[in-house]
Amino acid sequence: MDVITTHTNADFDCLGAMTAALRLYPGALLSFPGSQEKGVRDFIERHPDYLPHFTRAKEINLESITRLIIVDCQQAARIGRFSEILDSPTLQIHIYDHHPVAAESITPTGGAVAVCGSASTLLAARLMGQGARLSAEEATLIMLGIHEDTGRLLFASATPEDYRVAGWLLEQGARLTIVNDALTPELNHAQMWLLKQLLTTLKTSSVNGIAISIAYASCDHYIGDIASLAHLMRDMENMGALFLVIAMENHVYLVARSHIPEINAGEIMKGFQGGGHATAASAVVHNQPLKQVLERLDGLLRLSVRREATAGSIMSAPVKTMPDSVSIAGARELLTRYNCNAMPVVSGETMVGVISRKTVEKALHHGLGESPVTDFMHTEYLSATPDTPLADIQSYMVTGNRRFVPVFEGALLTGAVTRTDLMRHIYGGRRGQSGVLYDLGSLEIPTRTRSVAGLLGKRLSAEVRETLHKLGEAGDRLGLPVYAVGGFVRDLLLGIDNLDIDVTVEGDGVFFADYFAERHGGRVRSHKKFGTAVLVLPDGRKIDVASTRLEYYESPGALPTVERSSLRHDLYRRDFTVNTLALCINSDRFGGLTDHFGGQQDIQERVIRVLHNLSFVEDPTRVFRAIRFEQRLGFHIAPHTENLMRSAVRMHLLDKLGGERLLGELVQIMSENEPSAAIGRMSSFGLLQFIHPALKLVPATERVLRETGQVMAWFRLLYLEDRCEPWQVYLMALCDGLKPDEFRDACVRLAIPGRLAERLCSQRHQVFTTLNAIKRRLKLAAEVRNSQLFAWFSGFTPEVLLYMAARASNEQVRRFVSLYLTRLRTVAPLLDGDALRRLGLEPGPLFGQIKARLLQARLDGEVNSRDEEEALARSLVQAC
Repeated sequence: MDVITTHTNADFDCLGAMTAALRLYPGALLSFPGSQEKGVRDFIERHPDYLPHFTRAKEINLESITRLIIVDCQQAARIGRFSEILDSPTLQIHIYDHHPVAAESITPTGGAVAVCGSASTLLAARLMGQGARLSAEEATLIMLGIHEDTGRLLFASATPEDYRVAGWLLEQGARLTIVNDALTPELNHAQMWLLKQLLTTLKTSSVNGIAISIAYASCDHYIGDIASLAHLMRDMENMGALFLVIAMENHVYLVARSHIPEINAGEIMKGFQGGGHATAASAVVHNQPLKQVLERLDGLLRLSVRREATAGSIMSAPVKTMPDSVSIAGARELLTRYNCNAMPVVSGETMVGVISRKTVEKALHHGLGESPVTDFMHTEYLSATPDTPLADIQSYMVTGNRRFVPVFEGALLTGAVTRTDLMRHIYGGRRGQSGVLYDLGSLEIPTRTRSVAGLLGKRLSAEVRETLHKLGEAGDRLGLPVYAVGGFVRDLLLGIDNLDIDVTVEGDGVFFADYFAERHGGRVRSHKKFGTAVLVLPDGRKIDVASTRLEYYESPGALPTVERSSLRHDLYRRDFTVNTLALCINSDRFGGLTDHFGGQQDIQERVIRVLHNLSFVEDPTRVFRAIRFEQRLGFHIAPHTENLMRSAVRMHLLDKLGGERLLGELVQIMSENEPSAAIGRMSSFGLLQFIHPALKLVPATERVLRETGQVMAWFRLLYLEDRCEPWQVYLMALCDGLKPDEFRDACVRLAIPGRLAERLCSQRHQVFTTLNAIKRRLKLAAEVRNSQLFAWFSGFTPEVLLYMAARASNEQVRRFVSLYLTRLRTVAPLLDGDALRRLGLEPGPLFGQIKARLLQARLDGEVNSRDEEEALARSLVQAC
């Protein structure tokens, strides 16, 4: 059963959006979760014939709901009793809302959240795109929602889409007289009295150059629909921003309306635990006097309104710079000389990057003092102008953990805003600024925490959820915080199946694993030096367990030295931001997602980004991992991360990698379903030289790789039980142009185990010989006997045969390989050695010749039964 609902105290946008949703979900039940605003109630009473049928929420059996459609709302606390079923694993949740997604937002399985003036617009646009025909009543209800939330299309929040949809609704018969009457309600005696009080106290003041109107009143009894008074007062006085503060009974009610971009009504009302959006919001404060609420509102407004705070008002000038020719050691000298923590790098008059003291010191630790500063400078930075709002700079510094923003006038670098400038502005004022307008708190990256418990119920099996709960309960008993981390969490957010669970424990991970195995069964393989363990469950599933730790590298490419540390440090040591998310699985915080480094945003933006500038110096294998994740997930590597990768290649850091580590990364890349694109990216970064100096991705090799992809796709469709290692096929395809001794050198560089390397080298050479033999044979006759195919192919592994099929690029050769793999290679004579001895044949050279002749006869269909084989064998024995 489908149910369409909205938030409590529903307004006209709720009504319009629900009307449109009913056309998108025909047959659904419409149900308000609670009361409606007075204007909506009055409209329903005056125009009952306009409304579709509504079902009371308490009359709906919640267990019968299979799909819940929520409009104009994303918060569970605002949808009444319907919130009780949000964690149902079988429930589909479709949300249509024009408010921004927040930490407490419900996680949907469908719908749309987009920027426009109203939820009614969002849904009606879909109907318009489908070419739907509406009744005049439907068009009027939807138009009501648009006009209410966009201030009759006059608010700054109104978008071109709102106008387009409104025009279409007029074509559908929407009645503007009905809309106007509904949005201009008649006031009762109590409301008229309250309006008079509000107009008496109304005061407009300037905060940082922005005009803000505030009115307040007090009443000993409740008066409803004060939102309509806010609309009326705003229109009467043509105010850009209006805040009503009304004390009634034991509560203080706040209503905010704004149609100027500098004031976000919803954000300000969050300071009172309220909500809404940028143009309209409200809140209710309990058990506080009116004066205290007014003082708090004044403080919030001074913090929030920041028009005059710009880069030009606080920047430092002139700016010290360093040339791009300077080394890392020279950069430290300049930073120390001028007492700077960050400095722009310039090429002539053009700024090309920013280098920080932290990056310089870390590079020096790795012995890279002679490297050019351009190898490690930040090449992605905010380019501000004197008019750039300080809010943009603050956000950039906090979320990106940056300490320096250059300020340009045209192409000329005229100043810079540093963390010191920003802190001085915040705590004490500067250059004409007075008072505190911003509250950064810490200048560290803010940790974003939200719950994804509902997502766990939707995307994980009951078995996996039970395992996570057991792990969390073990942590509870030991008093240890326990987190699922890494790719498991990343893929959970992406909706990708991933059953490889990695667990991090803030404590002794090995002890935790032993404790869990003792209570729930299974066994543990531990590595106490690294504080890690593999927990093997009774059903064979494996869970990697680790202690939270930090790693540092004594030299580029070396294995890390490990020390115990906090969760934050543990996540900081990881390769990319998308892999730094931690999912708490302790009982009291089950499903809490911790994001220290912006991983959620990078997942949303589909970006692969390193955490610091020396990431590839410390572990050059991350260059390959960046490409693998980019191709597997359909992401893109951030430009600055690309620059760092190219610097690592120029510095030949990958020469220092051991062959086993390099092979491990290549095996993972070449084991993907379609690795050709990743191999192309490896070539574009110049990585193939680290396999062999002569290895290049020339057109002939690209053709073999394309053919290999087709051959492997075909092979997977055969569903053969034999194990095949795709990486071996792709490695031979990639090295197709190498000479035999060069291919052998590549195997040595990759530390491929001796027997496997020898087999690959010898069979690869035989591939060329066999393909030439097949080519000569086909010139003589198109038909080839099965025994001949068996003779050609029987000495090859499946991987080499697949490479042969790809290299041949010949449909007939592929048919031969297919026939051999699917039928011929398992063919054997029915008569074994004992049967031949019973026929009077003694073991010896002739014994093997007769067995070979029997196999040939069976392959070529000369014999089809045991009796026929015996007859042939007797004739062969007699002939001898």
